[in-house]
Amino acid sequence: MLRLSPAFRRVLRLSTATLTLSLAACWALGCSSHSAAPGSDDAEEDYGIDGPFASEGPVGKADNAGVAGPLVATNTAATQVWTARNKWEDKDTPAAKAAGIAWEANSGLNWDQKYQKWIESMSRTASEAGYYDTFMLTTPWGKTIAAPKLECSENAMFLRIAFASWYELPFYLTAVDSSGKRVFFGHFGARTISERYKNTPNYALQYKDYSSMTADQLAAQGWPKDTKLRAKGLIPNDDQMDFVEPGAHAGAYFDEVFLNKRVGHFLVLVLDFFGSMNLADSRNTFNLKPDAIHPGDVLLERWQKSGIGHTLVIKHVAALAEGKLEAQLVSGSMPRRQPKWEDGIGSKNYFTSAYTGGEGANSDGDEYAKLGGGIKRWRVTKNVNGYWTNTWMAGDEASWISDTDYEHIKARPSQFQTLLGEVPPEQMRDALVGMIEDARNHLRQYPASCSARERREEAFRELYALMQDKFYMSKSEVDRTYRAMDDYMFAELEYSKSKTCCWNSTTSAMYQIIKDYNDSLQGSACVEPTVFKASNGGYDLFKAYAQQTGRAAMWRDWSEDEPCAQRDVQNDTEKAHEWTAWCSVSQSGGGSSTSCTDDSFEPNDSPAAAAQLAAGSYSNLKICQGDEDYFQITTTGGTLTVRATFDSSEGDLDMELLRGSESVDTSTGSGDQEQVSATGAGTYTVRVYGYSGASAAYTLTVMTN
Repeated sequence: MLRLSPAFRRVLRLSTATLTLSLAACWALGCSSHSAAPGSDDAEEDYGIDGPFASEGPVGKADNAGVAGPLVATNTAATQVWTARNKWEDKDTPAAKAAGIAWEANSGLNWDQKYQKWIESMSRTASEAGYYDTFMLTTPWGKTIAAPKLECSENAMFLRIAFASWYELPFYLTAVDSSGKRVFFGHFGARTISERYKNTPNYALQYKDYSSMTADQLAAQGWPKDTKLRAKGLIPNDDQMDFVEPGAHAGAYFDEVFLNKRVGHFLVLVLDFFGSMNLADSRNTFNLKPDAIHPGDVLLERWQKSGIGHTLVIKHVAALAEGKLEAQLVSGSMPRRQPKWEDGIGSKNYFTSAYTGGEGANSDGDEYAKLGGGIKRWRVTKNVNGYWTNTWMAGDEASWISDTDYEHIKARPSQFQTLLGEVPPEQMRDALVGMIEDARNHLRQYPASCSARERREEAFRELYALMQDKFYMSKSEVDRTYRAMDDYMFAELEYSKSKTCCWNSTTSAMYQIIKDYNDSLQGSACVEPTVFKASNGGYDLFKAYAQQTGRAAMWRDWSEDEPCAQRDVQNDTEKAHEWTAWCSVSQSGGGSSTSCTDDSFEPNDSPAAAAQLAAGSYSNLKICQGDEDYFQITTTGGTLTVRATFDSSEGDLDMELLRGSESVDTSTGSGDQEQVSATGAGTYTVRVYGYSGASAAYTLTVMTN
């Protein structure tokens, strides 16, 4: 969802000579040193890019028609990523008439329609996280693999670039760098209007393209692999994709789905520098009328001029009775996740949000309609008078809205309210409660997330209105029924006035520390929760509690994980709250209660209170929601292995093994078993916890040899 500052990217693009000296700073920033493989001779280690890439203002009535890009006749033999042999309008060429990834031979479809068919065709599946659904990516070579773990705009760009490269279609994204130079990143590489941009790679010279391999060759020789690509990841280090292979990151995923390895290397660069702001730019997408939506279109939420935003891809569109539609969305997030598949009710909530260019303004007085949000369609790149030009398909000419036609732009959310049909109140209530719990789940993994806090409160505001209108419940009654203590600990913050909102590297262990601290405040009389936010410039209260409870190593200091103009604020600013105070909710038996019964080893919720174990099997253990269990094991040598077994359909548990303050091993799969191990004498601490607040019974087996 958010982009990193150029300074952070440059730390990771340093030359080999300076990489070692800067590694400590790299880790301190929470960045990943594997984005450029240490010791490699790639020219891309120092791109020299002047970031970040900005979007510009609207282009007006013409809406980009006729705004030219690079000359088609430019010599791009060195920078080329893939060859644009086909045209988006083609229907009758041999390539267009062939059967493809989601269409039959002689389909009569142009390539943009085929893109829609591909997006629609990919099947639903459980995500790696376990508490939501994602989709299975399909490729032209018959490979099927779970969708990659990306942030929201990255997911949209990955899908479009993948399709364009597989079917040799022209494509580019454009922006201006911080020096004001216009850049074009596309099938021809990373270029200005006339030359290679800075020190970006000569893709055709540096990387291999195996696209000419036949099915028989692939069967005989196996899938070709690019070790340099497999070593790459996205900044920051949160794109782990162990479902590809242990330790895999984005580069390994791209290596698995592209025979043309240049595309994978290109994606690492594009996804690091382009974001939702650039997708909102009319030079890359255009505003779409609500009744024209198709799979593959993008919906953008924009609530301020720069930085933060949210991008969702339309996955499914179906016609209903009386001219109504159902549309379903998928989206990644930051920190990165596999795209979450929203049902029709949850999706409608996004389509009708003011953040998608609707009525009203943000706290700075900026009208939402002028921030670039709303339903968009990808521009198609065509050869227009000898220049590559981002324009639209001929069939879309009646479907676009000028980017300065603010009256029609701001009308779209209310139009979607009618177009997407009526939802029974009971279903809408359950959907809103589900959205609230989804935001809580995200905060249990990434407690600094301001977007999750905002999504939760936006859902509560809609729940207040629905419950008052349809169920005659007041706000206080809604809070007593549905509020949890987490909502108060992670109160909604003003993004532009709160440094917490720039901090993407917080963890589930930090969530537990924050929760335990607030639980410790509760005694015979209720105490209002302490909000997790910056106070007096930092987070000393929570950090001190982590030290007091033996979890100092689990607390991470604040880092500027994205561009942060508010980095120097001393005290974060909470948004005005509409809720009933926690002590009124909790004393009324509100929504935070749980029937979970803990096990006999309690209290062992911190390293300092860890239960002592020896080799053997321990059953009837229990993780309750938001709980953690700690166990201490001392060995005299050999190998220690600790295994937790449980029913993942009840709840997904994870494990960590520590030696002192050092994390020795982790296990975060999605099956019915987690296992950690270490070699050597010493005292080890085992941490067992629920993913995203999950609860489940489990058995712990300790083995030494």
